[in-house]
Amino acid sequence: MADTVRSRLLVTPGAKFLFSRRDPDDKLGWEKEAAKAELIEVKAKITEIQYRLAAESKQALLVVVQATDASGKDGVIRNVFSGISAAGVKVSGFKAPVGDETHHDFLWRVHRVVPAHGEIGVWNRSHYEDVLVVRVKNFVPKAQWEKRYRHIREFERLLVDEGTTIVKINLHISQDEQRQRLQDRIDDSTEGWKFRLGDLDDRKLWPEFMKAYEVAFNETSLAEAPWYVVPANRKWVRDLAVARIVLATLQDMDPRIPPPDPAIVGVTVV
Repeated sequence: MADTVRSRLLVTPGAKFLFSRRDPDDKLGWEKEAAKAELIEVKAKITEIQYRLAAESKQALLVVVQATDASGKDGVIRNVFSGISAAGVKVSGFKAPVGDETHHDFLWRVHRVVPAHGEIGVWNRSHYEDVLVVRVKNFVPKAQWEKRYRHIREFERLLVDEGTTIVKINLHISQDEQRQRLQDRIDDSTEGWKFRLGDLDDRKLWPEFMKAYEVAFNETSLAEAPWYVVPANRKWVRDLAVARIVLATLQDMDPRIPPPDPAIVGVTVV
């Protein structure tokens, strides 16, 4: 079940990925109401395993959510991880570097918030901005950003070697769907705060961004830190697909609740 979804959405390491082979409208064979009901069940299972993960405190899970503007990053994080212990899930967002972030290497700010053992860390955008936005907008020379694919691979292997399982998720929407969602933000006074004029400038660079994503996936989808491209034109498909990928990953990690301290056996609290 969940493993089938993972294998279908996986960016296979070593194989050439192209967005043209993925349909952002794909329903994955699901029906809307059944998918919504299943999401509740999957989230309950995630919550149960997260409790074991926290109790064991020997492993961590890092979920990277990366996508274009209006793709639903906030929504999927809210819909998949709400209800799970706030102490066990840490969400971090990354915008343009500011302050101290501008005086360090590009991985410094993300390394600081890698989840501790026992935690699930969820990143809204990530270190991949430095091979996506930075590349497309020529913020640094090509000779600099080209090296970052290797840096990223080595950084993620370090995390894996030290006990962090990594899942990287791209929310794949069509250009037309993005247009409609951006227009909805402009037209809705309660959503307008999410829109900035710079979004239109980025939209003009859609082909360049898609190419940058393809290269990033091909360079950094590793067996130990894979990318998954999730069809996201339909929010209910997006949410269930991400939840099932997270659940299957946690099931593979199989955290165990440690036995109680022998010293407390038979103790009576008075």
